[in-house]
Amino acid sequence: MTEFKKSDEKDILTNTRKKLGLTQQQVADKAHIAVRHYQMFENGQRKLSSSSFWLAIRVLQALDLDITAFARGEYSIEKSAD
Repeated sequence: MTEFKKSDEKDILTNTRKKLGLTQQQVADKAHIAVRHYQMFENGQRKLSSSSFWLAIRVLQALDLDITAFARGEYSIEKSAD
């Protein structure tokens, strides 16, 4: 059985990046930001939702995520139930 949980932003970013087979450097390059800046989003030091609108758009586009769905909290991480 599969269940979905509301995920933290960092989990959504990390899981999406891995599903796409991208490195943190590749996402940062696509978003035109420093890799360290992107790493701060994935490790929870900074929240994408509190960043500038244009920065958030670039990161979400780099990950092929819909900004409206992200803002509404509609992305969930699939979790296998035991």
